[in-house]
Formats: sequence, C-alpha cells, structure tokens
Amino acid sequence: AEAVERGELASKDVDEDTLGRFLYTAGDPGPDLVIRTSGEKRLSNFLLWQSAYSELIFPPVAWPDFGLAELLNSLDEYRGRGRRFGK
Repeated sequence: AEAVERGELASKDVDEDTLGRFLYTAGDPGPDLVIRTSGEKRLSNFLLWQSAYSELIFPPVAWPDFGLAELLNSLDEYRGRGRRFGK
C-alpha cells in the first residue's frame, strides 16, 4: 500500500506475485510442512500467505517436549499424504 501511495507501484499492478515480493520471506519457497505443536489447530498468523499449500500437522505435544520421536511421527504422517497444491 505504501508503494502505491508513493507512486512507485500502480494499484492495477498489484497481484499475488507483487504481494509476495513484500513479505520477509520473499524469494523463499513456501513451507511444504507446518507443524503446530500443543494440539492447537490454528496458525496464529504464522506464515499465513506462505503456508497456503502447506500440509499442516497438529501433534498434541507442547513445544518443550517435542523431540525426535514426535518429529519422526510428523514426517511419517506427512509422507503418507497426497500433495495436491490446491487442485
């Protein structure tokens, strides 16, 4: 919005790619997997745009107790999913 206000960008030129260039993760691919510990079934605004096509896993274990076993379980669950990327 600020770039449009300053005249550096026309509002008609704002699209998904343009918005993506203004994120702090610009140039990075979105995550394939997001693991949200403690069983909470929300992202709490964490990488909302970047996670659009991510697989989400919500293990019940809280972060301090999330260890190798929980990570391997999450990866096994991810491995069993069919990625569709929004299709």
